[in-house]
Order: sequence, then C-alpha cells, then structure tokens
Amino acid sequence: MTEKTAPQPTVFSLKNRSTPLIISGPCSAETEGQLLNTAKQLKATGIVHLLRAGIWKPRTRPGSFEGVGAVGLQWLQTAKAETGLPTTVEVATTEHVEQALAHGVDVLWIGARTSVNPFAVQTIADALKGVDITVLVKNPINPDLNLWIGAIERIKNAGITEVGAIHRGFSRYGEQTYRNAPNWQIPIELMRKFPDLPMICDPSHICGRRDLLQKVSQKALDLSFDGLMLETHIDPDNAWSDARQQITPEQFHEMYKALAFRKPIAEDLEADPLEESRLKIDRLDEEIMTLLAQRMDVATAIGSIKKLHHLRVYQPERWEVINKRMIEQGADAGLSQPFIEQYLKAIHAESIEKQMNVIND
Repeated sequence: MTEKTAPQPTVFSLKNRSTPLIISGPCSAETEGQLLNTAKQLKATGIVHLLRAGIWKPRTRPGSFEGVGAVGLQWLQTAKAETGLPTTVEVATTEHVEQALAHGVDVLWIGARTSVNPFAVQTIADALKGVDITVLVKNPINPDLNLWIGAIERIKNAGITEVGAIHRGFSRYGEQTYRNAPNWQIPIELMRKFPDLPMICDPSHICGRRDLLQKVSQKALDLSFDGLMLETHIDPDNAWSDARQQITPEQFHEMYKALAFRKPIAEDLEADPLEESRLKIDRLDEEIMTLLAQRMDVATAIGSIKKLHHLRVYQPERWEVINKRMIEQGADAGLSQPFIEQYLKAIHAESIEKQMNVIND
C-alpha cells in the first residue's frame, strides 16, 4: 500500500463540551478492513468523537499479539479520511511518537504500563516538546496517585496545553469482579486536586468483560467524569486481543442510549430544599471535625499515661476489640464494612501518631 500524505491535525479540544467525550474503536487494529468497517459503523452511530485503535500493544507475556505496527497508522489515515473521525493511538516510545505524528494522529495517549515509569514518560515528554497536540495519560497500573500526577505534570512541562486523564483501573492481586479494580477514590481525588483536568473513564479495561460495561460507564458519568473510552469491534468474539471486553458498535450505541446523563446542578429545582440539605451536611461535617479533634485530644492524653508507665503505644488486643465493636455498630447503622474499616484505619493511624509524638517528646 502506498503511504498517504498525512493530513495536518488540528488540536483536539477536550474541554467545554455539551455532551460527554466518547472515544471508541478496536483494542487492536488487525486488518485495514476490520478497522475501516468498525470506524464506519461508529461514525453511523453519531455519538463518537474520537476513533481509537491499538497499533503497538504492550502485552504481559511474549508470544501474544503485539500489534501490527506502523502499517496500522496508514489504516487510521484511511479511516479518518473516509469518516472524518479524528484518531488516537497509544504511544510508549520516542519512535512511536514520531511515527504517529508523521501520520497525522490527532490525539496520543500514554498507557498504564508506561505511566508507571517516570523515565519512559519523560522520554515521551521530551519527544513532544514544541508539538501542539492533545495527550491523554492513563493511570499507572499500581494505585499511586502521585505517580499519575507526576506523569501528567511531565507532559504539561513539555508545553502540551491540552492534557487529559484516563481512568482504567488498577492491578490488584486476587481481584475477582473486575479486570482492574476501579478504586474510584483515586480519580476522584485527582479531579479534586485538578478541577480543570478532563477525566475520561475506560470501562473496557476496568471491567474486562462485557456484562459490566454499562454499570461502570453509568457510575463514571454519575461521578462527573467527562467522557468514556470503550473498545468496539465488528466481530468481538474473534478479536485478536481482549475479546471478552469488546462489543460491536451497534451494541455500544444501544448501551449509550440506555445511559442516564444527569445534570451537574438542579436548574429546575427550587434552590431552598437543596440548599437546606447542603447546610445540614455542612453542619454535620463541622460536628464530625469537632468530635474527631476531641478524640485526638483523648488519644494524646492516653499517650502521656503510656509514657508515664512505660507502656507500648500499639496494643493489638485493644485495637481488635475496638475494630470489632465499631464494625458491628456501623452495620447496625447501615454503613458498609469497607467504609468502617477505612475510617477506623485512618483514625487509628492518627491516634498512633499523636501518641508517638508524646512518647518521643
């Protein structure tokens, strides 16, 4: 096939959208026909803003399908020319960046196996200096918020102004329900720290199976994510990679139509009832903070007693009694055990810290 002259990409804007950003396409570009047919079917849905395809596939073990390589970029050019859909691919090396840019790819994304490595991210950032393009950064495979932030900062420091994040879940040994555990609190904290950073959810890699895609997609939208990246394939059962998590463009369209797109604020609701409830929450939060401060004062006093009598700070038997009692009380109050356990762990850690400060003073 004769290589086409790459069309010049315009910078793809991630912000100020009236509807969620939708990215879709096959896990892997397998053949030109497979990619082009998928792209045409996605275009026909009228809901897709960006066509994705894996060109280079970092696989866990050698011998798996690792992508068609640069020839797939030519297929993406054809798909873009025939459908008008902007394109996006994953890049992991300087060479990937150069080849993607040479073929007019509109958006680059950095995968989870790359964002976990600051050296790798920096080489990509160096290759992007002076380039005006949109870059998405997937969370690293391990649940480390600062590592994710660091990868985003490296790309921003290269002068890239259109930067977004993709939440694709985190590796966790023994995970049963999901391919990659969502750990929603991590992307939520990233959104809190960087409210202007667009956040996309990748339910395909979180779920690893089709039957959970709608549930996870809906949760992401309800948590104010800015868009979704979902893998689609014209024949998902026979896909060369990640077959279980892919769906057809038609199935994706039906799933999309079943999603609830809720408003960020209640424009049609009288302000008073909502504001009254918010004020109640604020007052309760203030009371909780006051009670926690009082609890830490007591913990500090206990630290003084332990110091006086040469007692150890951490006493496992006492902690087990508290833990068991609070979990039972939490269940009676309708609170989930994971929440109570997280709460107790944080309380205990702060109490230990207060007592250690007294002991070492």
